[in-house]
Amino acid sequence: MTTKRGNELRPHIGIYGRRNYGKSSLINKITKQDIAIVSDIAGTTTDIVKKAIEISQIGPVVIIDTAGIDDMGELGKLRVKKTLNSLDMIDFAILLITHNTFDKPEKNIIDEFKKRNIPFIIIHNKSDLEPLSLRLKDKIKRDYGVPIIDFSIKNDNVQDLIELIKNNLPETAFKTTNILSDIISPGDIVLLITPIDAEAPEGRLILPQVQTIRQILDNNAIAIVCKENEAESIIKEKFPNPSLVITDSQVFSKVDKIVPRHILLTSFSILLARQKGNFEYYLKGTPYIDKLNDNDKILILESCTHDVNCDYDIGRVKIPKWLCDYTGKNLEFKVVSGLEKIDNIKDFAMVIQCGGCVVTKKQIELRLRPAIEAGIPVSNYGMTIAYVKGIFNRAIQPFIDLQSS
Repeated sequence: MTTKRGNELRPHIGIYGRRNYGKSSLINKITKQDIAIVSDIAGTTTDIVKKAIEISQIGPVVIIDTAGIDDMGELGKLRVKKTLNSLDMIDFAILLITHNTFDKPEKNIIDEFKKRNIPFIIIHNKSDLEPLSLRLKDKIKRDYGVPIIDFSIKNDNVQDLIELIKNNLPETAFKTTNILSDIISPGDIVLLITPIDAEAPEGRLILPQVQTIRQILDNNAIAIVCKENEAESIIKEKFPNPSLVITDSQVFSKVDKIVPRHILLTSFSILLARQKGNFEYYLKGTPYIDKLNDNDKILILESCTHDVNCDYDIGRVKIPKWLCDYTGKNLEFKVVSGLEKIDNIKDFAMVIQCGGCVVTKKQIELRLRPAIEAGIPVSNYGMTIAYVKGIFNRAIQPFIDLQSS
């Protein structure tokens, strides 16, 4: 069974266009399922609808059906706002036009695609009623340089459309970068220190740990997994010189004392920061912790929604406590979960993003973009913890060595 978290890591494809342009019908055609409600009445789709599906020759994706970009009235404006908010979760966009109509709504949504660096294609739908004019086709290609095809739900084989999506969907949307390939070599031993505490899911490891193990094996290296209490004896008695030690950030201080200085040390969260976040901005932003003042507001971004453990929650309890203890300041914290829209970003002195194990790289980039554009320092959980624990330089050393080589 596919879990919700597994779905979040799939490429997200958004379908956009005016009301009654056939967005829902197109989704049903692509997926060969009645996923979206189809009606001749404009405005049937009133909210974004997400569906995890498998597209032939592409693989697992999440299709997002949206309300019309030309919706009107007070309620219509709210629907359009939700449609625009969905742009912060997609990797690829399909814009539907019909009857050779290409005006302000289409140009505005394309501007939004470009602001977010979202690749897109254009489909002239309902070609059985009116074919795409060569004049409009040439103008769109000249002005935007993107593919555009004529299409009919009733007459055309969907294979051409799937090929177009396949050829234009960015590879980064569905291929995970192996960020250990430039750090370890075949045969290397990598020690993973994974605490099993109240936040650990019963009967399994957390996703970043599982992903890291897979990356180690993909590099033909050897993964040794233990809890923090066994780490010291393993290093002293069995594997004294692992090529790399990766730990949960919460036990950084303890592990730092156990692992000899000549052995590279980092954390799962910092690996994720390099894989999914804007690593350079994290490196620059984290030291801003030393400049925080009383009453500064810190925004903490959780990418998933989960049950909150009042005593052990890393983002809501531990990081705020560690930051206040380290700075000696009276700081205010706001936690936002999932991909909820952030208002008044300039009210915050700093933004701290979780590792983002359940979201895509594109979603994290778009999540942090408003803060970066506003000049607000950004960090991530692992880097923040390393900084307040006094081992920031050591924790990022494996990647600094690569940059300087």
